[in-house]
Amino acid sequence: MVFDVDGVLSENTIPMDGEGQPLRTLNVKDGYAIQLAVKMGLTVGIISGGKSSIVEKRYNYLGVKHIYMGSHIKTNDLTDLMQKASLQLEEVLYMGDDIPDYEVMQQVGLPCCPADACPEIKAIARYVSPCMGGHAAARDVIEQVLKAQGKWMSDKVAFGW
Repeated sequence: MVFDVDGVLSENTIPMDGEGQPLRTLNVKDGYAIQLAVKMGLTVGIISGGKSSIVEKRYNYLGVKHIYMGSHIKTNDLTDLMQKASLQLEEVLYMGDDIPDYEVMQQVGLPCCPADACPEIKAIARYVSPCMGGHAAARDVIEQVLKAQGKWMSDKVAFGW
C-alpha cells in the first residue's frame, strides 16, 4: 500500500506558517490504520512530491519503512520501493489524488483515490473512497484490505498503538 501525502493523507488546503512553510494536518484514523497495517505485515510506503521532515518523522513513528519525500518522478520511487520490498506491480495499491500520481496509478494493480481527487485521477481509479483526502481515505482502503485478509480486529495488536 502506497500513499501520496498532500490531498490524500492531508487535506487539499495547506496553511502556511510565517516562514512560508506548509503546515499539514494528518488524520489520526489514517495513522492508526497505517501502523496496524505495518504490524499486520503489509508493506506501507509514502511517495510525496512535498518535502517535510515532520511528515517523514510521523510516518517513521508509525512504522513506515519506505518514505520518499521530494519525489519528482513517482514511478522511479515506486520501482525502488517494489525492489526493496520484493513486490510486483499487480500487488500494489496506490492512493493518489492529482496529476503527479497519474503515471503511478496507471501502473499499479489497485489504483485508488479520495472522493475529492481530480477528474483525471478518478477516471483511472479502480476504487474511489467516499472519504475526502485528509479525512480517513487511507483508513478506508486499509480497513477494507485488512478485513478482506481477515486481519482487521483479529489480534490483540489491533487494540493498541
